[in-house]
Amino acid sequence: MSVAAILALAVGLYLAFKLVGFLLKAAMWGVVAAALYCLAAPSLGWPLPW
Repeated sequence: MSVAAILALAVGLYLAFKLVGFLLKAAMWGVVAAALYCLAAPSLGWPLPW
């Protein structure tokens, strides 16, 4: 395996882990936003999602 291939593999793995971390963080914030909405909707008169 050439040096360029090893370098490309290392960069690809690094970017894949960064992407997965970003997606998990975005999903966590989505869950937090949904929970806050479900808690605040009854007192603010907003419709519940179900």
